[in-house]
Amino acid sequence: MCDTHVLIKNNVVYFSKNSDREPGEAQLVVRIPSESNIKQQKLKTTYITIDQSDRRHGVILSKPFWIWGAEMGANDRGVVIGNEAIYSRVIEKKRGLIGMDLLRLGLERGDTAEHAMHVIIELIEKYGQGGVCGYRDQHMRYDNSFMIADSNQAWILETAGRFWVAKKVISFAAISNCLTIGEDYDLKSDGLEDKAKQKGFFKAKGAFSFKKTFDTRFIPFFAASRHRLQSSHNCLQQTFQGQQINIQQVMNNLRTHYDQYVSPATGTNRDICMHAGGFVRRSQTCGSLVSRLWDNKSVHFCTGTSAPCMSIFKPVSFDFDIDFSVLNSDETTVEGSLWQNHEYIHRRLIFMDKKRYVLQESIAQTENEMLSVFEEKEFKPSRDDVIKADDIVRKWTDRCFYEYRHHTFHYPFMSLYGRFWKKTNEQDGFNF
Repeated sequence: MCDTHVLIKNNVVYFSKNSDREPGEAQLVVRIPSESNIKQQKLKTTYITIDQSDRRHGVILSKPFWIWGAEMGANDRGVVIGNEAIYSRVIEKKRGLIGMDLLRLGLERGDTAEHAMHVIIELIEKYGQGGVCGYRDQHMRYDNSFMIADSNQAWILETAGRFWVAKKVISFAAISNCLTIGEDYDLKSDGLEDKAKQKGFFKAKGAFSFKKTFDTRFIPFFAASRHRLQSSHNCLQQTFQGQQINIQQVMNNLRTHYDQYVSPATGTNRDICMHAGGFVRRSQTCGSLVSRLWDNKSVHFCTGTSAPCMSIFKPVSFDFDIDFSVLNSDETTVEGSLWQNHEYIHRRLIFMDKKRYVLQESIAQTENEMLSVFEEKEFKPSRDDVIKADDIVRKWTDRCFYEYRHHTFHYPFMSLYGRFWKKTNEQDGFNF
């Protein structure tokens, strides 16, 4: 389960996403340089091999360690993309490109948001979507929707198999794990209505609605997708109404819980900041991204860690001379990663309310100090400024790891939530 937001105001585009995956599925932030005149003719994605492009833009990706693609990311041309799992009526069982692969390919090959969208569309039409998308859950298959933005525009692209529609964002929008585009699309796949009719999905009664034709009810209902979508709209509406957009508020929107005054143990699938808690609530926010895009410029902040309500956003850019603290050494190594080190803190403090509140106060103060470095320079920081901002969060991260790493686990007695996390910790190797 995931949620992605975009907000456009005063010629600035704000993009943000929570990536909800299985709680033991490490999500790593990596930076890959651009490359031109690529001689390799084929490219191995997660499941299939496709034609390679002769060039690749530099990308920053937040990606599950075992997947070639990514949940969200940015390229060095100022394009950002996030994807959402969609449980459509036409999910294919054969292997193709999965949504994370499509996202990465859109970033690697897309010069603008609109171009990246058409890259994804062409790949879907050529190769189709398909393949297991779960880490341990081998039954997890889905189609995808995408939020694609640059400093000039933003698009929602929603798909069902090889069918698709797209809609341009005017002020703000959100996507979740359900289709959102009905009759009001701006672009569509060729022969959409006729092909849907031929396959028995559309009965030709009334206007054609993409979401009514292809969406399902069971998983979106139990995942509370439309409730999260409404929470996202509420957050965006409130943020949009402000005279000036505070980027920390954009970050805090990703920290939203349905009930802001309860512990993670009593969370629900209505939470934008998702905490895993058992059979029905199996997803965990494993990584988060916020980007500010304007005048062909961009700044990006990633948590690189689970649970944004217990994480600090960290700066990252395409200055390859700076070794940002959020970056992983490679695309697959979990051992010793920022994500893994933070889990030792996160999985203890979900049961320690007082210490968690202290941590959250510290996050707010440190994040505000880090962001002030950017705000004082109107988000045009020098290289030294960026290094200073990264050093602020690096020191905070190191201090928290040493302060909380060795606290004893305090699982609540006779608690299903406690039993779930005790088993999960043992399975993932965090029970010490």
